[in-house]
Amino acid sequence: MSNAMGVRLVHNLTHPSDLIIDLAEGPQLARAIIAAHRRSHLQAARAVGWGRESATLIVTGWPLAEASPIDFFLRCRAHLVPGGCVAVLLAHGDIALPVDVVIAAKRAGLAYLQHIVAADRPPRPGQQAQLAIHTDVLILTRSAIEGGRADG
Repeated sequence: MSNAMGVRLVHNLTHPSDLIIDLAEGPQLARAIIAAHRRSHLQAARAVGWGRESATLIVTGWPLAEASPIDFFLRCRAHLVPGGCVAVLLAHGDIALPVDVVIAAKRAGLAYLQHIVAADRPPRPGQQAQLAIHTDVLILTRSAIEGGRADG
């Protein structure tokens, strides 16, 4: 994840008093949290648990090493406020992976909200070039409606 992506996630998905749980690799999200004056468990969440307070945002890498996807998303749901989000950072390339993540999240009661594709550089006008995509981010949410479905 780039520093810019960390800033975007923090600023767009949280307010200053919100708690963020950082399960991502690297310091990028921690820097964004500190710069935005947000509260966080930062990366200590891995070692000591996720705490007792519900978070507005949980950011994690993928694939998971320690838990099954459904168990992990059940734990995320239990630690999110209604309307809170889980941002899942995916390495770009496997086109089936986002679908697999969304299916596991849905089974755990989280709903799909958004798919962000981050590119290294924008294309230049007049030049035909492919974007150098480096990260896919799936945003999932804990719906206020039981089961994550708005249609009942």
